[in-house]
Amino acid sequence: MPAETVYMPASSSHKLIPMTDFVIEYYSHEGYADLQTLKLMNNYANFLKKPLTLGMFVPVDTKGNILKEPKNYTSWKSLEHNKKGSDTKVDSSAFEEYKIYQKAEKKCLFEGFKIAYNGYSVVRITAIYNDSIELSFNKNEKAFQNFRDVESLTHFPDIYLNANALKKLGLRK
Repeated sequence: MPAETVYMPASSSHKLIPMTDFVIEYYSHEGYADLQTLKLMNNYANFLKKPLTLGMFVPVDTKGNILKEPKNYTSWKSLEHNKKGSDTKVDSSAFEEYKIYQKAEKKCLFEGFKIAYNGYSVVRITAIYNDSIELSFNKNEKAFQNFRDVESLTHFPDIYLNANALKKLGLRK
């Protein structure tokens, strides 16, 4: 089995931070509040209040069940015509599993999480870049244990938002 490569997010500019830090950091760069700044702050505040779902971290199906990564998915995804979920019609049901996984992957909002344990009633996920960041999800209650909303995760030193989350927040195009 090949050694797992150590994953480090590209930069800390997309680290999940408390709202007060977000406001202070943004004002220190902008120096004033215009409508765009207020919209970003509102977007971020609403994001922090979102209830946590398993699909924010790992790909899940429409019922919230974890999807298994298809065989050779990384290679398939790296092909130019499969990047960014292009809608080119490849008439093959064999690739449907890949497309379903890719679509679910694009709904994730946090970067670098993996399944550490998938039991009958509990799923445990960890950050690839820091095993001490561990979250347990109760399948029966469809809720994380000890964490209710996105804001509750800000006590961790390093949780990163992915490009999809940044785009939804209006922080990237």
